[in-house]
Amino acid sequence: MMSGMETAASGGGGGGSSSAGAGVSGGEQVTKERKAGGSRGRKATRPRFAFQTKSENDVLDDGYRWRKYGQKAVKNSAFPRSYYRCTHHTCNVKKQVQRLAKDTSIVVTTYEGVHNHPCEKLMEALSPILRQLQFLSQL
Repeated sequence: MMSGMETAASGGGGGGSSSAGAGVSGGEQVTKERKAGGSRGRKATRPRFAFQTKSENDVLDDGYRWRKYGQKAVKNSAFPRSYYRCTHHTCNVKKQVQRLAKDTSIVVTTYEGVHNHPCEKLMEALSPILRQLQFLSQL
């Protein structure tokens, strides 16, 4: 009876057929072990934000730098879904870009996670203005 519980607990999702021969207490123990093991494997969910934008371009400039790491065909759509990752070395934000199947003029962009660094392109755009302000303040 003990070997049946070990295979059920360490099997990682076996159909539960080994607990059929066990007594009531053995079945409860297997269930408790599975519950305890199942909670260990879950990741903390990251916040997700989706935006629908009417645009001819698939990739919209949001101020961050992205690296494309994949593309996948979407069921019932002629347009693929593209996967991007933020290029900042400490940032784990991902985004998915796809066209809406019902209205192909709309691009759906889904962000997963929150950036832990300032917007790079925004700082590049603001730096000439900041230099100009510094110059004017010296006059």
